[in-house]
Amino acid sequence: MLTFKQMEALYWIVQLGSFEAAASRLNATQSAVSKRVQELERLFEITVFDRAHRSARLTEKGAEIFEYAKELLERRDQIVERISSKDVLVKQVRIGVTELTALTWLPRFITAIQAEYPRAKVEAEVDLTATLRERLAADTVDLIVVPQTHGAEPFATTHVSEVDNAWMCSPALARNKRSIALADILEFPLILQGSRSGTGYLYMRFLQEQGIGTPRFLASNSLIAQLGLTLSGLGISYLPQACLAHMVARGALSVIRTDPALPPVRYVALHKPSPPQSLVAVIARLAAQTCDFGSNLLDPNRN
Repeated sequence: MLTFKQMEALYWIVQLGSFEAAASRLNATQSAVSKRVQELERLFEITVFDRAHRSARLTEKGAEIFEYAKELLERRDQIVERISSKDVLVKQVRIGVTELTALTWLPRFITAIQAEYPRAKVEAEVDLTATLRERLAADTVDLIVVPQTHGAEPFATTHVSEVDNAWMCSPALARNKRSIALADILEFPLILQGSRSGTGYLYMRFLQEQGIGTPRFLASNSLIAQLGLTLSGLGISYLPQACLAHMVARGALSVIRTDPALPPVRYVALHKPSPPQSLVAVIARLAAQTCDFGSNLLDPNRN
């Protein structure tokens, strides 16, 4: 008899790339996951995985049944969400955010999800924009909150907020400069984010559009590392103004205004297309309602 457990085993082996990872995802033993695949093979008299390879590579028939499994599981989840009350819906919700959200309003966001869906289990991951987009496309996360780097999105898109960034450096490096032409930013050592960062990708493109090359710079994909390097006086970097206002106020950082200024970064919640009242669509709206990039978990004086 065909079961959802067999379908889930196949689905997660393919999505995560191994029996071991699928077993961890399903809170089962590796032998139990293998047994479910074997049951599928006996039921349909097919071979699901090509055992000549060490990785979990599907056979032609395995790929066909995987598509059916994916469709079946998606339909099951839709039915459960539509029929179940929010108070009794038990579902694992996987969200992905970038570092800035994690350092500002992520706890508030998770609290709002749990208030709306008391029995939902929320898993949050922090990663780079490019990685999170890949995870969303592969169905290993349900929703992500990231800078919008594409004009036309293949995902359902909910506007969350905008983040204003400014060039910042240590007061010693600023040398009393407060306002300069954007091109003069090259007088400073630059600390920039890489292209897999949403903000890094957008600002690298902005500098190129302004005719400003960046032949030499120190790259960091970690916002915390970027901030630490800037505070140490190693260079100038673009940093979020609202959540670092306390560091500027106490003189740990100086803001250098440029003409033109850095454009704001638009943040969006992305998920696979779904009905307006689906769980992920509701959570996307909760992201817009709870977003606060002005809060800062690192500020000792925060409320």
